[in-house]
This record gives sequence, C-alpha cells and structure tokens, in this order.
Amino acid sequence: MLLAVAACLGVPSSARCRADSAAAGSPPLLLLAREAAEGMDPAGYLVSEKLDGVRAFWDGERLRFRGGGSVAASAAFLAGLPRGQALDGEMWLGRARFDALSAIVRREQPVESEWATVKYRVFEMPGGEGTFTERVERLKTLAQATPQRSWQPVEQLPVAGAAALRARLAEVVAGGGEGLVLHRADAAYRTGRSDVLLKLKPVRDAEALVVGHTPGRGRFAGQLGALQVRDEAGRVFLVGSGLTEAQRSSPPPLGSVVTYSWRGETATGLPRFPTLLRLRSPGW
Repeated sequence: MLLAVAACLGVPSSARCRADSAAAGSPPLLLLAREAAEGMDPAGYLVSEKLDGVRAFWDGERLRFRGGGSVAASAAFLAGLPRGQALDGEMWLGRARFDALSAIVRREQPVESEWATVKYRVFEMPGGEGTFTERVERLKTLAQATPQRSWQPVEQLPVAGAAALRARLAEVVAGGGEGLVLHRADAAYRTGRSDVLLKLKPVRDAEALVVGHTPGRGRFAGQLGALQVRDEAGRVFLVGSGLTEAQRSSPPPLGSVVTYSWRGETATGLPRFPTLLRLRSPGW
C-alpha cells in the first residue's frame, strides 16, 4: 500500500494492540475506504456522514495521527479519552471548518481554549470482537458510562434503498457536509483498503505520493507548474490545478502525501482533471 502502516489486527484493545502500535512514529494500521459505486444499494451497510476532519487513533494511552505522529492535544482533551480502550475516529470542529481544525492540531503547544472546541468523533473500536453493529453498540454503551469525555460515537444508521441513499447524500451536501460513509454492518474488525468501508461523495478523491516537480511556464515561469504524483495503483500523473501561490513558490517536498479530486478517467486510464485538495502535514 501507498501508506505503510504497523500491525494491530483482530485483538481486543489491550496490551498487544497498544504494544504493536506504540513504536515511535509507526503509523497504526487502520481500515481505509474505497469509492462506492454510483447507484449502489446500501442494504447490509450502516451509513454515517463523512466528516471533514483529521483522522486520529487512540491506542488507549496515546493519541496519534494516521501517519503515526503524536497529536499535541490539551491535557483536558486527553483526560477525556478512555484509558485502555482503543478508538478510531476523526478530530472535528464542524462542517467546512477543516482549515481551523488543521491550525489547532498542528500547534506543538496546545491551546486549552481551542481544544475545548474539538470533538473526537469515533466510528470504530480497533481490535473489537463481533460485527460492526455490535461494536457500534459497545461504543454507545462506553460513551454513556463516561459522561466526562472529549469523544462521542458517530451516528450509524441503516438506509432503505438507493433512492434514500441519494436523498441522504443530497441533504448532507446541501448542509455543507462532504458526503457519506458506508460500513458493512456484519463485518468483523479489519484493516487496510477494503470494500467493507465505502465513501460516497459528489466528487471523487484519493491520495497520492509526490514523486516529482514539473517547472511552470507562462505566468508560472520560475515556479512549480505541477506535482508529479504516484497513486496506490502505481499510476504516475501530474496534478497542476488547485495549487496555491505559496505552494507554487515553495513546492511540497518529495514524499509528501496529497489528496486530489478528479472527474472520470482518460483513455489511458489516468485520472481526468486531477485537482489538489490538500497537503497532508508530515506525520498525519
């Protein structure tokens, strides 16, 4: 996989899971979503809103970004997370507030008042036994038992049919949301890129690794023209749209991970009209 991660498979959130994931800087192994097929029937899935936040893994002792780096959260925020219980979720401020959240979580010294506004929205119990439906219920029980907390379970609901799924997507997007996530209700806990977890958005997006820089021409002469990137399938292509002036003057370094959107594919199978959405900070 493009984003290599360390092992924490199929075990309760206990000593082994925490030990396997505690190596300095090693990314935790998490479940990653594939794209949902247009017009799919959501039968057998639980559906939630796709949150525009920053993925974070709590191993029962330490909060880390998906890339393995430690989250410099406030003491009060960390005190509100359950000791000894692994959680997987998204740090979130609200719809269309990613930039503000990014500024908060990037600070090396946490600001207490800022972290008081951050919610850790949890959608999975890493290593938990049983089906996804059963793990969702255990998360609800855990939340009810710990009223003083900085996390809350993400609402997971069944949706009756493709038409209802389209209506739910339209409602979320109209309200400023990103899209939907569908998780197989009967799925055992697993990790890696899988059809067990699907994302449904009006615009498709994915991640790629920066492997080169292409010089600009015309008004971009002397600056970055496009990023050369490689996706998980090994395809290499250019992303030139969506770059800010600052990024053209000081290009994202090789090895950076970017999120890009695209519309369909070319005749040669490459993403059509790839556009940079955001750069993932090191360690995220």
